[in-house]
Amino acid sequence: MKKITSLMIILLFILFAFYDYGRKLKNPVISILTPALIQIDFNNNKLPDENEKICIPDIEVLSANMEYNFDNVAKSLGINKTEALSLGYMADGFAEKVLADKPVKVKFNGEKNRNCRFADILIDNKSYGKLLSDSGYAFKDGKPLNEEKYTKNLEKARKLKLVILNHRSNKYHKLDCKYGLAAHDSIIIQRNQLPKDAQKCKFCFINELNDKHAKEVLSSYPLIISSGKVKLYLTDFTKTLKPDAECKSIVCKTVLNEINNSSKSIDMAIYGWDKNPVLNQAIKKAKQRGVKIRLVYDDSYSTGKYAQNTKELVELSDVTKNDLSSDKQLSKMLMHNKFIIFDGKKVFTGSMNYSITGLSGFNSNCLITIDSPEIAKKYTHEFEQMLMGKFHINKNKLPVTTYYIDNMRITPLFSPKDKIITDYIIPLIENSESYIYIPAFLVTHTAMTESLIKAKRRGVDVRIIVDATNNNRNYFFIKRLRSGNIPVKFENYAGKMHMKTIIIDDKYVIAGSMNFSNAGENKNDENSLIMESPRLAKYYKGFFKYTWDKIPEKYLKGTIRAEGKYSIGSCSDGIDNNFDEKIDLNDEGCKP
Repeated sequence: MKKITSLMIILLFILFAFYDYGRKLKNPVISILTPALIQIDFNNNKLPDENEKICIPDIEVLSANMEYNFDNVAKSLGINKTEALSLGYMADGFAEKVLADKPVKVKFNGEKNRNCRFADILIDNKSYGKLLSDSGYAFKDGKPLNEEKYTKNLEKARKLKLVILNHRSNKYHKLDCKYGLAAHDSIIIQRNQLPKDAQKCKFCFINELNDKHAKEVLSSYPLIISSGKVKLYLTDFTKTLKPDAECKSIVCKTVLNEINNSSKSIDMAIYGWDKNPVLNQAIKKAKQRGVKIRLVYDDSYSTGKYAQNTKELVELSDVTKNDLSSDKQLSKMLMHNKFIIFDGKKVFTGSMNYSITGLSGFNSNCLITIDSPEIAKKYTHEFEQMLMGKFHINKNKLPVTTYYIDNMRITPLFSPKDKIITDYIIPLIENSESYIYIPAFLVTHTAMTESLIKAKRRGVDVRIIVDATNNNRNYFFIKRLRSGNIPVKFENYAGKMHMKTIIIDDKYVIAGSMNFSNAGENKNDENSLIMESPRLAKYYKGFFKYTWDKIPEKYLKGTIRAEGKYSIGSCSDGIDNNFDEKIDLNDEGCKP
């Protein structure tokens, strides 16, 4: 018996060794430089090392990567610069779709040059070289390897509306502009992705009155909808590529106006506070006219982790409390709310932090304002629990109440006592019929993830936009959602996709401070609103689709650096976009 057991153990060990060996033969694609120049992470250090570049043999390609020159290929094909770069843009998208997020095997042919080693790449035992040859994006001796597909691709490429955006100068150029082509800090993007303050190159748009391309109005979306006592404000991070503390955005002006109009009290439960001279001055004046300022905030300011300018607001406030605790379990939890109660009558809540990135519209956020003494009273009960030192799991559960305002039903919920995802969101997902759209910083709650996949399987249109920082720390959940055939796009803008929102069936909007995570539901102090309102849902659906269309289809596959030249504006915004303590050109993704 012992011999049989020993043999089984040895056999299992051998099988595991073979499995592990087979697994190690596969390596992840770390970046796609051009459709025929691929960087593969052979040493699994997640860094692009020089000796890890693979060239696909016997194939020529085009690419929109402006670090490489494909003039000879374009000349052989008899196409101009604009056509070549547009085709290259499409070819890059093809390569991303096929290779991104895939473990691959490499079949070397023994040849190499100073840039790379030549090899074919195998994805699920399929030859990438063969797929590329058949795509219409591959050439040899100046001729397409698939003439029919090449012709169709060229027709599509001619219809694209692409420009060169220079990050450093914030100018945009036509694809054949010598000034755009000579810039070192440039990318090719769709015209509708341009930031609102981008300037036309005066040389290539000199005849702009007769230039159809220059006449086009860049698309935008209305950022406020009002139902009387309930208003929803949105911020468009595709239009604001640098934060500021000047209070010019609609959300900051709305907060400022309410501070100026307050007469009795301002109760703030906020994650942190950045230095904002305009709002600071308004709070000082409010205090001078007798308004009582009470503040609950996260202990991150005390420990130096986040929003150290919270100190100024603490000093301005009459009564303050933070969630600092000697209990190790509690100290890991966040007071993550972002709500303010004005005069016991109005509530401002949503996903927006009171920071320069939030208040300036640099991040994508929503702000909800509700003029209702009844809902304000509910929020005040939650606020005063924390003001008395009851945070996180130590709070008392409040009765759940649904309020009827402006022909809509509003249910305020508070984590961690209300199990918002388990008891409220998942049932709505399970009963959805048409669509579920989620613009969110992250989606990492396991049960919610599985519920979304089940909804997709029964025919519901499920789509998700997440922040680019998910490319590392939460990528497991992205892969799980994508494996369930749910389209998940990484945003590619400097600011954060900071919303925590779900829109369902032209009927429900779920929005607040809570990330869709285990910590958001079970640990942190959060608040969320479930709003049953066809009007709000249809409006928010439109904004989701507007943002979705701004993000290229290629970001449905693979990942993108949160701070890098393909994340629009991130290399010149003065912000540490990926939290690695490196900013702009000091970050690996932005170095020339």
